[in-house]
Amino acid sequence: MKRYGNRHGRSGVRAYEIGADSIAVQFAGSDEVYRYSYRSAGRERVEHMKALAEAGRGLSTFIARHVRNDYER
Repeated sequence: MKRYGNRHGRSGVRAYEIGADSIAVQFAGSDEVYRYSYRSAGRERVEHMKALAEAGRGLSTFIARHVRNDYER
């Protein structure tokens, strides 16, 4: 997994890994990894999450507001 940029130092995201049709996210304070896929969260939202992850800002907020529980188990 790639360490999240966390540009403001307050993010709830620790690391992420981008796949062809998904993004896996590890949150701060947890060893759990949550996988958001086209099937579970929708293509548009997953692609937006990928862009936020690469930019290093806004990912945690986007997840909390738009895809909170839409991860695969």
